[in-house]
Amino acid sequence: MRCNWDAIRVLCLLLAAALGAMAQPAGAGNFRFAILGDRTGGNQPGVYEQVWREIAAERPAFVLGVGDTIEGMDDATAQSQWLQVTRILAPYRSLPLYLAAGNHDIWSPGSERLFRKFSGRAPHYSFNYQHVHFTVLDNSRSEQFTAAELQFLENDLRASSAKPVKIIVSHRPSWVLHAAWENPAFELHRLAKKYGVKYVIAGHLHMMLYVNLEGISYLSAPSAGGHLRGSRKYEDGWLFGYILVEVRGTEVRLQIKELKPPHGKGRISPMEEWGRAGLLR
Repeated sequence: MRCNWDAIRVLCLLLAAALGAMAQPAGAGNFRFAILGDRTGGNQPGVYEQVWREIAAERPAFVLGVGDTIEGMDDATAQSQWLQVTRILAPYRSLPLYLAAGNHDIWSPGSERLFRKFSGRAPHYSFNYQHVHFTVLDNSRSEQFTAAELQFLENDLRASSAKPVKIIVSHRPSWVLHAAWENPAFELHRLAKKYGVKYVIAGHLHMMLYVNLEGISYLSAPSAGGHLRGSRKYEDGWLFGYILVEVRGTEVRLQIKELKPPHGKGRISPMEEWGRAGLLR
């Protein structure tokens, strides 16, 4: 029987390519996730539920929440509020949710215990998804990051220095005044630069805000149900929506997605179109 060496050569090349693909690190894959803003701080009925329906339709790998999940501030009613959120999230329980602690989530020792119980997270923690490292900080009970929190951040970033993409998350944008005035002289920024962090994300403002400071993107996520303040105009950053993040290798692309009717007009914009005071004009 005559051997078809050309066919065997092609088969070997295909096999080598397949094995090479299998040998690639997990970080070689592409994925996307959603950033979820504040639900509370003057909760607007129906908005959070619509945000979750639209996020689920995107089929993200997971959801990253920036805090203020319950209205809180009252130990006597906090558990019932968490149970209400649990019922809202029941249809999406297969979708991993990583929550930051907001000031409406933790304000007392008892509320911290409930946050740990219902979120399944500590007030600060970190996690990896493929080649991306996330550090979730706790500033729920202080306007600024404490020295202990910054030490946790540095230890965590040092231990994850091999990860090519790093993202810092917190509830309060404790960096906002420094970033708005283009002042790089603050400790969070120093650590972000030192360890190659490219994105710092927060909530609390209920407003879409974006500042690029020395190559680091600082963002405040739009509201996912907390009332809109200020002018309440979309072009000024006041909108109900979420952020969809596309990760392709070390390239990260963020889209700001306004809710569709009845709580928005479904407008979509890249992060770069936004600035300190809304859409860049």
